[in-house]
Amino acid sequence: MTNSDPRNLLILYATETGNAQDAADYISRQCRRIAFQSRVISMDAYPLYSCIYHWLWYRTPLNDAFMAHAPPRRLTKRPVEDLPFAVFAKKLSRRMISLGATEICTRGEGDEQHPLGIDGVLQPWTETLLGTLLNLFALPEGTEIIPATAVPPPRVSLIETSQSTLNEVKDPQEHDSRYHVASVKLNKRITTEDWFQDVRHLEFEFEDDIQYSPGDIAIIHPVASEVDVELFLSMIGWGNIADTPFKIKKTLTDQSLSPYIPLITTLRTILTKYVDINAVPRRTFFQFLRYFTSDEMEAEKLDEFLSKEGADELYDYCHRVRRTISEVLTEFRSAKIPKEYVFDIFPPMRARQFSIASSVKVNLFSLFTIVKYRTKLKIPRKGVCTSYLSALRPGDKLRIGILEGLIKLPSKETPVLCVGPGTGVAPMRAVIEERISEGSKSNTLYFGCRSESKDHHYGSEWKAYKECGDLEYHAAFSRDVPEGTKRLYVQDIMLQDSEHIWELIGKEGAYVIISGSSNKMPAAVKDALAQSAEKHGGYSPEQAKKHISEAKTNEVFSKLVLFPPPDE
Repeated sequence: MTNSDPRNLLILYATETGNAQDAADYISRQCRRIAFQSRVISMDAYPLYSCIYHWLWYRTPLNDAFMAHAPPRRLTKRPVEDLPFAVFAKKLSRRMISLGATEICTRGEGDEQHPLGIDGVLQPWTETLLGTLLNLFALPEGTEIIPATAVPPPRVSLIETSQSTLNEVKDPQEHDSRYHVASVKLNKRITTEDWFQDVRHLEFEFEDDIQYSPGDIAIIHPVASEVDVELFLSMIGWGNIADTPFKIKKTLTDQSLSPYIPLITTLRTILTKYVDINAVPRRTFFQFLRYFTSDEMEAEKLDEFLSKEGADELYDYCHRVRRTISEVLTEFRSAKIPKEYVFDIFPPMRARQFSIASSVKVNLFSLFTIVKYRTKLKIPRKGVCTSYLSALRPGDKLRIGILEGLIKLPSKETPVLCVGPGTGVAPMRAVIEERISEGSKSNTLYFGCRSESKDHHYGSEWKAYKECGDLEYHAAFSRDVPEGTKRLYVQDIMLQDSEHIWELIGKEGAYVIISGSSNKMPAAVKDALAQSAEKHGGYSPEQAKKHISEAKTNEVFSKLVLFPPPDE
């Protein structure tokens, strides 16, 4: 809120999955119902120091986005003194308060691991937020609360224009300096043909002389298949206007819209590049679908999904089996979606991020990704980006963005201990290539996968480095153990090597870098490190866990600080 007009809200979000953006748009629509006007802006596009002049509500599951942009403590002790805010993120609330801001509403626990997903906590928290705002600022005289059942206006208008104007419009991505034109040099499957995961190694060559470091991220904007788009256009009744040029005019400032959408385009292009028709729909999709559904039985089913009592059923129907938007619409055939709502009902086509799997000093720019998997529907799935990547052939061109990553390597004399099971080994390959190219031999890798013969990613490279004395390599193959025995995971072999690990981290000051799943694996690995410190470093269990928990961490990577003596 600005001091001059407290009914203007600023909503900031940071997102990788799209959940935070969807939540920010949802809360903005709800605040509109009680006569608040909002601006919804990505953290990437907003200078954080401007927050000093606004009342702020902030929603993000990625607290690192704020921490990375927050004013340094050395500049001022309380740079946002008395700034009112509400937040839907646990750690961020404490950080804002420490900077001097005032929390006006009980924070929301933005927990994507909630049994019902983020909607399980977002909906009740939003109701609390609206009540708080109304208590602070009563409705203007003569204004009534807009009913929740009222159809919200679309965020854009589509104005038909001539074909000639379409040919004059350039791709906005061309003006983004982070993106570079790349040619595909190699697209190779590196799991066996009979394995349930199709994992690919891709190599690219750039027209520009690009630079990147181990841990940096590649950004790719996927493209939906022509077949999928054609079928979808026909299914929703847009086939006859699919190639009509439309000028896009944003009509609502309180809803987000990708900066990469051109001013003039077609519905076919929008469905191909800018919205994701193969995404697993969020609750927002079903809310808009209900507005445009005429069949009585279909409407009744949607009402049930959207009720508090139907939350479990919606989760089972949609998220548990990963049912896509296209699949849902085949079961709700009466829905007639106005074309102006294309950016409201369908989620934006999210740019995908991939760890770069090579060092710029050694190999061509490499990526590494799973392109096929199975769901509980027992149907092999290929996401829109992975389908796009798997179809690339040598010579194909695309734009790839480069984003600075989180890994900061020490000097070549300092040991590095890498833990990268499964596809988490991708950035470890970049780290190890870089270190070896600099002449370092103090490199250790703990890797884990299911089968040595099926999904041992880059196994021949690790063995070759080991034979040359450039790498100490340990691997756990969880499904290769004798039947009836306990499966062996990467944390298990680390526990077996606990004395050696303590030599590295406790005595030689090794950096520990963890990459991979953000679920149980990092916690199990950190527990193995703590047990090493306890068993061989003289730490109490509490001391060991404290040092591990206080290390600089985030969702993907961890750099563990050096251990002080156990009596400190």
